[in-house]
Amino acid sequence: MEPTEDSNNYKYGVFYYNKDDSRIIVPKRIKYMGWTVNFAHPLSYLIMGGILAVVIVAWIVAPQK
Repeated sequence: MEPTEDSNNYKYGVFYYNKDDSRIIVPKRIKYMGWTVNFAHPLSYLIMGGILAVVIVAWIVAPQK
């Protein structure tokens, strides 16, 4: 069984958290729904912070109507 399919590797049923899995980006439980990050990997927080920073900067820079 793929580690991402094991419900014991999810916190609150949503966040994939597996210290034994060295991958940063992993497929979701339902493969056609995309990818997620392994929150047990420290680099995943930098990725999520980077995405959040891009969204905030885009929101600030976007012209107001």
